Amino acid sequence: MLRSSRDPFLASRSQGKTRWGLAALAALTLALAGPAIAQPLPYHADPDAREILPMGSVPAIRFLTTTDFPPFNFRDGGGELVGFNVDLARRICAEVNIACTLQAWPWDQAADALADAQGDALIAGLAITPENGARFDFSATYLALPGRFVAQAGDAEGFSPGALSGKTVGIREGSAHARFMERYLPSVARQGFSSEIAALDALRDGAIDAYFGDAMRASFWLNDNPECCLFAGDAYFRPKLFGEGLTIAVPAGNDTVRHAIDWALVRLKENGALDELYLRWFPVGFY
Repeated sequence: MLRSSRDPFLASRSQGKTRWGLAALAALTLALAGPAIAQPLPYHADPDAREILPMGSVPAIRFLTTTDFPPFNFRDGGGELVGFNVDLARRICAEVNIACTLQAWPWDQAADALADAQGDALIAGLAITPENGARFDFSATYLALPGRFVAQAGDAEGFSPGALSGKTVGIREGSAHARFMERYLPSVARQGFSSEIAALDALRDGAIDAYFGDAMRASFWLNDNPECCLFAGDAYFRPKLFGEGLTIAVPAGNDTVRHAIDWALVRLKENGALDELYLRWFPVGFY
Protein backbone atom coordinates (compact mmCIF):
# COMPACT_ATOMS: atom_id res chain seq x y z
CA MET A 1 0.00 0.00 0.00
CA LEU A 2 2.98 2.33 0.29
CA ARG A 3 3.19 4.26 -2.92
CA SER A 4 5.97 3.19 -5.23
CA SER A 5 6.15 3.12 -9.02
CA ARG A 6 7.23 -0.49 -8.65
CA ASP A 7 3.88 -1.52 -7.16
CA PRO A 8 1.53 -2.51 -10.01
CA PHE A 9 -1.54 -2.18 -7.81
CA LEU A 10 -0.71 1.43 -7.00
CA ALA A 11 0.18 2.23 -10.58
CA SER A 12 -3.25 1.11 -11.76
CA ARG A 13 -5.04 2.61 -8.78
CA SER A 14 -3.61 6.04 -9.57
CA GLN A 15 -6.05 6.23 -12.47
CA GLY A 16 -8.87 6.34 -9.90
CA LYS A 17 -10.96 3.76 -11.78
CA THR A 18 -9.89 0.38 -10.39
CA ARG A 19 -12.37 -1.93 -8.77
CA TRP A 20 -10.57 -1.52 -5.45
CA GLY A 21 -11.12 2.24 -5.51
CA LEU A 22 -14.81 1.83 -6.32
CA ALA A 23 -15.26 -0.87 -3.71
CA ALA A 24 -13.56 1.26 -1.10
CA LEU A 25 -15.80 4.23 -1.77
CA ALA A 26 -18.94 2.10 -1.68
CA ALA A 27 -17.84 0.41 1.53
CA LEU A 28 -17.13 3.71 3.20
CA THR A 29 -20.49 5.15 2.21
CA LEU A 30 -22.28 2.24 3.85
CA ALA A 31 -20.03 1.80 6.84
CA LEU A 32 -19.88 5.40 7.99
CA ALA A 33 -23.62 5.27 8.62
CA GLY A 34 -23.31 2.35 11.04
CA PRO A 35 -21.80 1.90 14.52
CA ALA A 36 -18.14 1.00 14.96
CA ILE A 37 -17.35 -2.48 16.25
CA ALA A 38 -14.83 -2.95 19.05
CA GLN A 39 -11.49 -3.93 17.55
CA PRO A 40 -7.75 -3.68 18.17
CA LEU A 41 -6.40 -0.20 17.49
CA PRO A 42 -3.04 0.93 16.08
CA TYR A 43 -0.34 2.60 18.14
CA HIS A 44 2.90 3.42 16.36
CA ALA A 45 3.88 6.94 17.48
CA ASP A 46 6.96 7.37 19.65
CA PRO A 47 5.81 8.55 23.12
CA ASP A 48 9.14 10.37 23.62
CA ALA A 49 8.04 12.79 20.89
CA ARG A 50 5.77 14.52 23.42
CA GLU A 51 8.84 16.23 24.85
CA ILE A 52 10.23 17.76 21.68
CA LEU A 53 7.60 20.17 20.34
CA PRO A 54 9.37 23.43 19.36
CA MET A 55 6.63 25.68 20.72
CA GLY A 56 5.98 28.83 18.76
CA SER A 57 8.43 28.03 15.97
CA VAL A 58 5.95 26.47 13.52
CA PRO A 59 3.61 29.21 12.30
CA ALA A 60 1.84 26.96 9.80
CA ILE A 61 2.09 23.67 7.94
CA ARG A 62 1.36 23.52 4.23
CA PHE A 63 0.30 19.94 3.61
CA LEU A 64 0.48 18.46 0.14
CA THR A 65 -1.55 15.42 -0.82
CA THR A 66 -3.16 13.79 -3.87
CA THR A 67 -6.68 12.87 -4.93
CA ASP A 68 -6.16 9.27 -6.09
CA PHE A 69 -5.55 7.30 -2.91
CA PRO A 70 -8.89 6.25 -1.33
CA PRO A 71 -9.68 6.01 1.51
CA PHE A 72 -6.70 8.17 2.49
CA ASN A 73 -7.01 11.13 0.15
CA PHE A 74 -9.54 11.49 -2.65
CA ARG A 75 -12.41 13.67 -3.83
CA ASP A 76 -15.94 12.76 -2.83
CA GLY A 77 -18.99 12.97 -5.06
CA GLY A 78 -19.17 16.72 -4.49
CA GLY A 79 -15.53 17.27 -5.39
CA GLU A 80 -14.42 17.90 -1.81
CA LEU A 81 -11.00 16.64 -0.73
CA VAL A 82 -11.62 14.01 1.96
CA GLY A 83 -10.06 10.93 3.52
CA PHE A 84 -8.14 9.60 6.48
CA ASN A 85 -5.00 11.58 5.59
CA VAL A 86 -6.99 14.77 5.03
CA ASP A 87 -8.66 14.48 8.43
CA LEU A 88 -5.35 13.59 10.07
CA ALA A 89 -3.56 16.62 8.61
CA ARG A 90 -6.27 18.91 9.95
CA ARG A 91 -6.19 17.25 13.38
CA ILE A 92 -2.40 17.66 13.52
CA CYS A 93 -2.63 21.39 12.86
CA ALA A 94 -5.45 21.78 15.38
CA GLU A 95 -3.43 19.91 18.01
CA VAL A 96 -0.39 22.11 17.50
CA ASN A 97 -2.74 25.13 17.27
CA ILE A 98 -1.38 26.46 14.00
CA ALA A 99 -2.75 27.38 10.59
CA CYS A 100 -3.05 24.50 8.15
CA THR A 101 -3.53 24.35 4.40
CA LEU A 102 -4.08 21.34 2.15
CA GLN A 103 -3.20 21.38 -1.52
CA ALA A 104 -3.76 18.50 -3.92
CA TRP A 105 -1.14 17.61 -6.55
CA PRO A 106 -0.97 14.88 -9.16
CA TRP A 107 0.85 11.89 -7.71
CA ASP A 108 3.70 12.05 -10.20
CA GLN A 109 4.39 15.68 -9.22
CA ALA A 110 3.74 15.63 -5.47
CA ALA A 111 7.20 14.61 -4.24
CA ASP A 112 8.93 17.11 -6.52
CA ALA A 113 6.57 19.82 -5.28
CA LEU A 114 7.63 19.08 -1.71
CA ALA A 115 11.31 19.10 -2.68
CA ASP A 116 10.78 22.45 -4.43
CA ALA A 117 9.33 23.99 -1.23
CA GLN A 118 5.79 24.16 -2.58
CA GLY A 119 4.72 22.69 0.75
CA ASP A 120 6.04 21.72 4.18
CA ALA A 121 4.82 18.13 4.38
CA LEU A 122 3.49 15.44 2.06
CA ILE A 123 0.78 13.17 3.45
CA ALA A 124 0.03 10.81 0.58
CA GLY A 125 1.61 7.42 1.34
CA LEU A 126 5.09 8.10 -0.03
CA ALA A 127 7.19 4.97 0.47
CA ILE A 128 10.36 5.10 2.55
CA THR A 129 12.90 4.04 -0.06
CA PRO A 130 16.62 4.85 -0.32
CA GLU A 131 15.82 7.31 -3.11
CA ASN A 132 13.12 9.07 -1.10
CA GLY A 133 15.25 8.93 2.04
CA ALA A 134 17.94 10.98 0.31
CA ARG A 135 15.43 13.75 -0.39
CA PHE A 136 13.11 13.68 2.60
CA ASP A 137 12.82 12.93 6.29
CA PHE A 138 9.80 11.07 7.61
CA SER A 139 7.56 11.33 10.65
CA ALA A 140 6.83 8.45 12.96
CA THR A 141 4.61 5.77 11.44
CA TYR A 142 0.96 6.57 12.03
CA LEU A 143 -0.51 3.47 10.40
CA ALA A 144 1.32 0.22 9.69
CA LEU A 145 -0.13 -2.15 7.10
CA PRO A 146 0.10 -5.75 8.30
CA GLY A 147 -0.45 -8.97 6.43
CA ARG A 148 -3.33 -11.19 7.53
CA PHE A 149 -5.04 -14.44 6.71
CA VAL A 150 -8.68 -14.45 5.67
CA ALA A 151 -10.81 -17.58 5.93
CA GLN A 152 -14.43 -18.50 5.51
CA ALA A 153 -16.45 -17.62 8.61
CA GLY A 154 -16.77 -21.21 9.78
CA ASP A 155 -13.00 -21.71 9.65
CA ALA A 156 -11.87 -18.42 11.18
CA GLU A 157 -12.42 -19.24 14.85
CA GLY A 158 -9.43 -21.05 16.26
CA PHE A 159 -7.51 -20.56 13.03
CA SER A 160 -3.83 -21.47 13.16
CA PRO A 161 -1.27 -21.29 10.32
CA GLY A 162 0.11 -24.52 11.71
CA ALA A 163 -3.11 -26.28 10.69
CA LEU A 164 -2.83 -25.37 7.00
CA SER A 165 -1.19 -28.64 6.04
CA GLY A 166 -3.07 -30.13 3.10
CA LYS A 167 -4.90 -26.86 2.39
CA THR A 168 -4.38 -24.18 -0.23
CA VAL A 169 -3.73 -20.51 0.49
CA GLY A 170 -4.36 -17.87 -2.16
CA ILE A 171 -1.88 -15.03 -2.65
CA ARG A 172 -1.30 -12.27 -5.20
CA GLU A 173 1.49 -13.37 -7.49
CA GLY A 174 4.74 -11.49 -7.02
CA SER A 175 3.61 -9.76 -3.83
CA ALA A 176 5.51 -9.32 -0.57
CA HIS A 177 2.87 -11.53 1.01
CA ALA A 178 3.71 -14.31 -1.42
CA ARG A 179 7.34 -13.98 -0.31
CA PHE A 180 6.19 -14.15 3.33
CA MET A 181 4.46 -17.45 2.65
CA GLU A 182 7.49 -18.81 0.82
CA ARG A 183 9.80 -17.82 3.68
CA TYR A 184 7.76 -18.72 6.75
CA LEU A 185 5.31 -21.39 5.55
CA PRO A 186 7.14 -23.07 2.66
CA SER A 187 5.30 -26.38 3.07
CA VAL A 188 1.82 -24.84 2.65
CA ALA A 189 0.34 -25.12 -0.83
CA ARG A 190 -0.10 -21.75 -2.50
CA GLN A 191 -2.17 -20.66 -5.46
CA GLY A 192 -1.25 -17.44 -7.20
CA PHE A 193 -3.78 -14.90 -8.51
CA SER A 194 -3.39 -11.77 -10.58
CA SER A 195 -5.01 -9.58 -7.93
CA GLU A 196 -6.12 -9.57 -4.30
CA ILE A 197 -9.77 -9.43 -5.36
CA ALA A 198 -9.42 -12.50 -7.57
CA ALA A 199 -7.88 -14.44 -4.67
CA LEU A 200 -10.52 -13.30 -2.19
CA ASP A 201 -13.32 -14.10 -4.62
CA ALA A 202 -11.85 -17.60 -4.98
CA LEU A 203 -11.96 -17.95 -1.19
CA ARG A 204 -15.59 -16.86 -1.12
CA ASP A 205 -16.42 -19.39 -3.84
CA GLY A 206 -14.65 -22.23 -2.01
CA ALA A 207 -11.89 -22.68 -4.59
CA ILE A 208 -9.18 -22.14 -1.94
CA ASP A 209 -9.09 -22.64 1.83
CA ALA A 210 -7.61 -19.31 2.97
CA TYR A 211 -6.08 -16.10 1.69
CA PHE A 212 -3.02 -14.19 2.85
CA GLY A 213 -2.31 -10.62 1.85
CA ASP A 214 -2.50 -6.93 2.67
CA ALA A 215 -4.93 -6.58 5.55
CA MET A 216 -6.15 -3.11 4.70
CA ARG A 217 -7.13 -4.06 1.17
CA ALA A 218 -8.81 -7.20 2.47
CA SER A 219 -10.81 -5.15 5.00
CA PHE A 220 -12.73 -3.41 2.22
CA TRP A 221 -13.50 -6.69 0.50
CA LEU A 222 -14.72 -8.09 3.83
CA ASN A 223 -16.97 -5.08 4.25
CA ASP A 224 -18.62 -6.07 0.95
CA ASN A 225 -18.77 -9.77 1.88
CA PRO A 226 -19.83 -9.78 5.55
CA GLU A 227 -21.55 -13.18 5.50
CA CYS A 228 -18.70 -14.98 3.80
CA CYS A 229 -15.40 -14.53 5.50
CA LEU A 230 -13.42 -13.09 8.39
CA PHE A 231 -9.88 -12.21 9.33
CA ALA A 232 -8.29 -15.31 10.84
CA GLY A 233 -5.43 -15.44 13.32
CA ASP A 234 -3.04 -12.63 14.13
CA ALA A 235 -1.82 -9.60 12.22
CA TYR A 236 1.75 -9.93 10.92
CA PHE A 237 3.97 -6.85 10.96
CA ARG A 238 7.09 -7.31 8.84
CA PRO A 239 8.48 -3.86 7.89
CA LYS A 240 11.23 -5.34 5.72
CA LEU A 241 8.61 -7.17 3.67
CA PHE A 242 5.45 -5.08 3.95
CA GLY A 243 7.02 -1.63 4.32
CA GLU A 244 7.44 0.74 7.24
CA GLY A 245 3.83 1.87 7.09
CA LEU A 246 2.31 5.26 6.43
CA THR A 247 4.34 8.30 7.44
CA ILE A 248 4.47 12.00 6.57
CA ALA A 249 7.38 13.22 4.45
CA VAL A 250 9.09 16.58 5.05
CA PRO A 251 12.06 18.10 3.24
CA ALA A 252 15.34 16.70 4.57
CA GLY A 253 16.55 18.68 7.57
CA ASN A 254 13.21 20.30 8.39
CA ASP A 255 13.23 18.96 11.94
CA THR A 256 10.98 21.72 13.25
CA VAL A 257 7.98 20.60 11.22
CA ARG A 258 8.78 16.91 11.66
CA HIS A 259 9.00 17.26 15.44
CA ALA A 260 5.72 19.14 15.55
CA ILE A 261 4.03 16.38 13.54
CA ASP A 262 5.48 13.63 15.74
CA TRP A 263 4.39 15.49 18.87
CA ALA A 264 0.87 15.87 17.49
CA LEU A 265 0.66 12.18 16.56
CA VAL A 266 1.38 11.19 20.16
CA ARG A 267 -1.19 13.65 21.49
CA LEU A 268 -3.81 12.48 18.99
CA LYS A 269 -3.29 8.90 20.12
CA GLU A 270 -3.49 9.83 23.79
CA ASN A 271 -6.68 11.87 23.43
CA GLY A 272 -8.41 9.28 21.25
CA ALA A 273 -8.59 11.33 18.04
CA LEU A 274 -6.36 8.96 16.08
CA ASP A 275 -8.50 5.99 17.13
CA GLU A 276 -11.61 7.90 16.11
CA LEU A 277 -10.23 8.46 12.62
CA TYR A 278 -9.21 4.81 12.29
CA LEU A 279 -12.66 3.57 13.28
CA ARG A 280 -14.35 6.05 10.98
CA TRP A 281 -12.39 5.25 7.84
CA PHE A 282 -11.76 1.54 8.48
CA PRO A 283 -15.01 0.09 9.84
CA VAL A 284 -13.68 -3.44 9.31
CA GLY A 285 -10.50 -3.17 11.35
CA PHE A 286 -7.39 -4.89 10.03
CA TYR A 287 -5.35 -5.13 13.24
